[in-house]
Amino acid sequence: MIRASVDGVDGTERATLRRIGWSLLLSVQLLVLGVAPVSAAPKAEPWSFWAANDPGSRTSIDHAPWDLFLKKYVVTNHPSGINRIQYASVGQGDRKSLDAYIQQLQQVEVTKLNRSGQKAYWINLYNALTVKVVLDHYPVKSIRDIKISPGLFSSGPWGAKLVTIQGQQVSLDDIEHRILRPLWKDNRVHYAVNCASMGCPNLQPDAYKAENTEALLEKGAREYVNNPRGVRMEGDRLRLSSIYDWFQADFGGSETGELRHFRKYAAPDLASRLKGFHGKISYGYDWRINEP
Repeated sequence: MIRASVDGVDGTERATLRRIGWSLLLSVQLLVLGVAPVSAAPKAEPWSFWAANDPGSRTSIDHAPWDLFLKKYVVTNHPSGINRIQYASVGQGDRKSLDAYIQQLQQVEVTKLNRSGQKAYWINLYNALTVKVVLDHYPVKSIRDIKISPGLFSSGPWGAKLVTIQGQQVSLDDIEHRILRPLWKDNRVHYAVNCASMGCPNLQPDAYKAENTEALLEKGAREYVNNPRGVRMEGDRLRLSSIYDWFQADFGGSETGELRHFRKYAAPDLASRLKGFHGKISYGYDWRINEP
């Protein structure tokens, strides 16, 4: 057991040390038992540096390399409705092209783009980085097995600083929870950023651009809400993706808010069944890698 000298500290500090000690002990016990400590999803806390933008900017970012990669390796015709990525088929040439694209994005002065250009930029960067991380560690059964995030109990790659942009080191968590979610306050970004998992909303076969972002966000929302991994009725029970549990604050802050969101995008049959729903709700997520 970890011991610490508490000589010279007051009662409040001793209490704090005791709480830290018990927390560490509980975490160790959970690990021994094979149970991961429960952690809430990161809050949306804005990174003020990236709030700057130029509304009059006409600068256009070339996302063609990423668009070509997606069209070549994203499988969109699977009967499950879940887009798959052919990681095993990606050749060295295309890996180099992906690396070059990410390097190109790191040279962009993002704060000088207009808001539409910025939104497309961050979504594409997030998805390209996620694919690169998987390829760099492939084969892998789940992205959570790629344990490169800092911290004793961290899993996955989301906390690792993967790129440097305008002198700022940026992680996947930064892009999602400190930039996209808090600066745009658009819950549809959850349908755009892809975590390389079967339970995740589809990685679209098109790169986001200022002119198509709105259409792709709407498409992603409709696909996910109307797929069983997103929203599924089973008798008097509603089974939802854990995305709606982790980020309930982005979907109205309550189950009522979630239902309102679902009805907006649901096909007629599902919308009818959701109307007036008052049954039980449960959540789940499939972390298996999203490959054929």
